[in-house]
Amino acid sequence: MTESLLHQPSWRIIDQSSLGYQFDALQSFAIDDTLCSFVGKGDSPATARAWVHHKTIVLGIQDTKLPFLEEGIELLESLGYRAIVRNSGGLAVVLDEGVLNISLIFPETEKGIDINRGYDTMLELIRKMLEGYEVDIVAREVVGSYCPGSYDLSIDGKKFAGISQRRLRNGVAVQIYLGVTGSGAERAEIIRQFYEAGLQGAETKFVYPDVEPETMASLAELIDPNLTVQNVMLLLLQTLKNESEKIYASKLTEEEMPLFEHNLLRVLERNNKVL
Repeated sequence: MTESLLHQPSWRIIDQSSLGYQFDALQSFAIDDTLCSFVGKGDSPATARAWVHHKTIVLGIQDTKLPFLEEGIELLESLGYRAIVRNSGGLAVVLDEGVLNISLIFPETEKGIDINRGYDTMLELIRKMLEGYEVDIVAREVVGSYCPGSYDLSIDGKKFAGISQRRLRNGVAVQIYLGVTGSGAERAEIIRQFYEAGLQGAETKFVYPDVEPETMASLAELIDPNLTVQNVMLLLLQTLKNESEKIYASKLTEEEMPLFEHNLLRVLERNNKVL
């Protein structure tokens, strides 16, 4: 049996879950790309990064091809959200103060990490984090959710998380958004309205999701109303501590900063071009 990727000699932890409104989601993409490079060439150990962004809708590339994209973005802005485009796969998702994002960044070993192994590692992490709640976490597409995929995570048929991956310079970033607090249905309703405004009944080659808000919920709604982002952050740290010889807190190093600044410029330029 292949050893779990969660078993690492050490885990570097970058906790950006409480940076507040000033922390821009575009910075997150540039940070993960930077970490992929440094982890990929062996200059950093496997890294877990946790991050929270406020009132942001992250669009996928396909979303930018909506026939009435401008009207869709105007609707989001009228609801107080900023729209940006991400550099990994998938479709529109909602980020706010109740959504905890986790990135696990591994080196591509000689044998390589196939795409399912990356997804399965994140699934294993979330199951271990939440094992004290004795819930059955299912990984399969939840039809009616936003950004549907084969690794949607659900409890009792309601999706609370989605996983994506990005591969760059021998590094693999497996990313998850976890709806921890707030209303999953309210988040889904925002995306439903976005597609309604962006499509306006037009026929498109690409089939956009028909979002049904009742298919989504947060962990606070599903397992424990007292759950907070900070609680889940603690569960993450405890789980990684159990899986490795040591964990240590970190931030971007002086060596990593120039590449981060380069990546951020690239992300900003690309985002401005697409939108």
